[in-house]
Parts: sequence; C-alpha cells; structure tokens
Amino acid sequence: MNLIIYLIAGAIVGYIASRIMHTNSQQGLLLDIVVGVVGAFLAGYFISPLLGIGTINDAITIPTMLVTLLGAIVLLWLYKAVARRR
Repeated sequence: MNLIIYLIAGAIVGYIASRIMHTNSQQGLLLDIVVGVVGAFLAGYFISPLLGIGTINDAITIPTMLVTLLGAIVLLWLYKAVARRR
C-alpha cells in the first residue's frame, strides 16, 4: 500500500516540478513519476539533512512534500543544464 502512495505522491510532485521548470510538454505521466521519486531520493539524501526536515519516508506532510518538490526541481534543472551542453 505504501508503494501506491509513494507513486501517487511522486506523480504529483513530478507534475508540479515539470510545470515549474517548463518541461511538461516533453514528458508524460511515467516520467513525472520518475522525476518525483528520484527527486524524493535526492531530497532525502542531500536536502533534508541540511534543512533538518524529515523525508517522505517519515511522513507525507507539507514540509516533506516541499523538500521533495525542491529535489525534483533540482533534478530537472540538472537535466536541462546537461541537455543544453549537448
């Protein structure tokens, strides 16, 4: 059951991040989920310890979702920076 909740949260966060970074027309629902899940991983590994906020594994709250969104935005920003260099 937790997996379904994580996929739904990842889809929501990935969709919002793709709208913010203007990459929504380039990706679909599957990539939104991947961006959200990988963004959550990056946020939990790098951003959460810096800010002292728990990860999405602790609880799905507004602060953890915002940190996850920040991780997804950083992931899309890195992708766009690498894609521009090619």
